[in-house]
Amino acid sequence: MILARKLAAAVAISLTIAVCVPPAVAQDYPRRPVTMVVPFPPGGGTDVLGRIVGKRLSETLGQQVIIENVGGAGGMIGSNRVVHAPPDGYEFVLGSRADAINQTLYKHPLYDLRKDLDPVILIADQPMILIARKGLPVDGLQQFIAYVKKNQATVHSGSAGVGSTGYVDCALLNQAIGVKVQDIPYRGGGPALVDLIGQQFDYFCTLSPTAVPPVKAGLVKPIAMLSRKRLPSLPDLPTTFEQGLNFEASTWFGFFLPKGTPAAIVKKLHDATATAINTPSVQEQLAATGTFVVPPEHQTTAYLQSIIGPEIEKNGAPLKAAGMSIE
Repeated sequence: MILARKLAAAVAISLTIAVCVPPAVAQDYPRRPVTMVVPFPPGGGTDVLGRIVGKRLSETLGQQVIIENVGGAGGMIGSNRVVHAPPDGYEFVLGSRADAINQTLYKHPLYDLRKDLDPVILIADQPMILIARKGLPVDGLQQFIAYVKKNQATVHSGSAGVGSTGYVDCALLNQAIGVKVQDIPYRGGGPALVDLIGQQFDYFCTLSPTAVPPVKAGLVKPIAMLSRKRLPSLPDLPTTFEQGLNFEASTWFGFFLPKGTPAAIVKKLHDATATAINTPSVQEQLAATGTFVVPPEHQTTAYLQSIIGPEIEKNGAPLKAAGMSIE
């Protein structure tokens, strides 16, 4: 009996110490390579951003950052994997506006963005660009609109997948110009771009890093920036607003950790990421792809936390109005 009581007391003391003293793993993090889950296939805008930032982040963290592409369901599969990962900082997701969209677009989303992930830092923003196959007989947005209206029964759009930001934004663009066009969903922006270059479908709303290289190479036809300002890397491409259409679309990106990750680890990843994205060479690389690093005042963990709810509501409203829903 005495032995049992001593054992129980020892266990109680051990539990108290475990609760009161920060674990050494949080203090020493990271002690081995970490994994950045990119929830879309290689070649798209999300992947390009992840690889540019990841390379510098490896240096600022002092450990290798392994990029792992886990695509599917508009980014939900990859994010959901991190939701269920151990909360030890060794696996985090490059989340985005797609995560906010999915909370409304899917009737049964795999996770609750408000509750199931810990925000770390807002990283960057990428505008959408409307591009078309090279042989599409249009020049500029107004000719594009007229052509699609006339041929909407046979014209096809493509997307990075059902639920991707490009899928949603192209559907909203179609609604704005008054057409109904069948979409061909691909497993990521990279595969979709390959088929657009091969003229297998007609047009594509995609993130700037996916669009800029083929536009510069003359492989696709640029139609419009879906933004209020022109892109420095494509200065000759007019915006939708310049071409008479009040429509814009862009996507934000940030890092998220599994819920319950120790605050010390969140801070360590945050600080290392902030150093990485504020490195001039990183910003230059991102700018060349059409990606804008968010200003320092938006790089706090609290700021990313503060926009999650409003982003879900803001992106959900047009989806509900358009009647867009996926089982």
